[in-house]
Amino acid sequence: MKAFDRENSVWARFSEEQRLEMEEYSKKYRQFLDTARTERLANAEIIRQAEAAGFRPLSNYTSLKAGDKVYWNQKGKSVILAVIGTEPVSQGMKIVGSHIDCPRLDLKAMPVTEKNGIVYFKTHYYGGLLKYQWVCLPLSLIGVVYTADGRRIDVSIGEDPDDPVFFINDLLPHLGKDQAAKKLSEAISGEMLMPLVGTNSEEEKTKPAVLELLKKKYGIEEEDFASAELEIIPAIKSRDVGLDRSMIMSHGHDDRVCSYGNLAAILTAHAGTKTQVALFADKEEIGSVGNTGVHSAFFPDFVAELLALQGHTEELWLRRTMRNSQVLSADVCAALDPVFADAYEETNAARLGYGICLCKYTGARGKAGSNDANAEFLSQVRQIFNAADVPWQIGELGKVDQGGGGTIAYIMADWGCDVVDCGVAMHSMHAPLEIVAKSDAYSGYLAYKAFFESK
Repeated sequence: MKAFDRENSVWARFSEEQRLEMEEYSKKYRQFLDTARTERLANAEIIRQAEAAGFRPLSNYTSLKAGDKVYWNQKGKSVILAVIGTEPVSQGMKIVGSHIDCPRLDLKAMPVTEKNGIVYFKTHYYGGLLKYQWVCLPLSLIGVVYTADGRRIDVSIGEDPDDPVFFINDLLPHLGKDQAAKKLSEAISGEMLMPLVGTNSEEEKTKPAVLELLKKKYGIEEEDFASAELEIIPAIKSRDVGLDRSMIMSHGHDDRVCSYGNLAAILTAHAGTKTQVALFADKEEIGSVGNTGVHSAFFPDFVAELLALQGHTEELWLRRTMRNSQVLSADVCAALDPVFADAYEETNAARLGYGICLCKYTGARGKAGSNDANAEFLSQVRQIFNAADVPWQIGELGKVDQGGGGTIAYIMADWGCDVVDCGVAMHSMHAPLEIVAKSDAYSGYLAYKAFFESK
């Protein structure tokens, strides 16, 4: 099979056996999507699968040897898995870095409000999204609340078929003349993204009745919202798309399509000479901030702990290790959409169904904020993919002056690692529901596995 092929899709290049393997992989990926609906749930599912495969908390170890499987749980929202190689960790690692947070709506600290007898939740959107896309959808509420006495309460409303859902209104077209005259970015404002919560009450005000329902079901007082993380996401599970079932629709493909490929790869890759590391980070969609984002110290701290368990405690060893390491920044790229062809430069755009996408640079207008991978490392990655028959393509994030974006690549490059963006190309990125091709999702898994197993 030709690994790099701009004329024939992955489906056309695959054998019947490979097509069956792709379908089986896609089923497992959809199960992951429907379970790992938030970054906290993704964290828990990754750890569950890792422990079933023999991974243990790093804190359980007093020394490390080849073949040991360890993990680091960063505050229930980020995860690192590692398989120790035959070479010392200080000789460098093979790292695949993905993220498990997704664009969504977050409840504000005082979210419950009433207007003319209707109770709403006030929200603040998380990540770069198009606000008008979030109206008129069934929505779920998922997250955690900590009460005044410190109890943790897990909340999930809208995921079970018998649950009620939430809904954000839009203006009817009969009255929408003024709204239609506005720019798309202004037709729905952030403060208008208020899900409907309730209308029934025997009292003059509805809000107290709604708060009483929350208290009865969950034991939550209004003040408890101040110590809560509650997310609004589409109450729609993954579905196959197209008469040929070649695509998957879901919330959160960005970046769970790469995260699941990363997880499946490290669970199935043969242990190698280099230590294999799968990173699943939080907060990428808002700049990798906070102590669960990659800008924080938790990943270098993890590597320092590995080194200490192999007898190296000086900071110099950490710096050497990072310089010796190679990274695939596993994040999605935009696939050419013929309906919006003017936004893309077709020759250099990735295409749906043509394999994992190598993106030399991201950034915006002049590569600002980009890692801009070096040719030497790109050459090595090409050789790895070609040798393993991994379907791959080249892509970039739209026309030069159109826009752009960023990943964790530049942050990991700051540590001294060789890094290139390598992710699944997709349609409708950052929409409530996104589209990927099954063949591209499977190619991502093959790419990350081949990279882990390379020397």
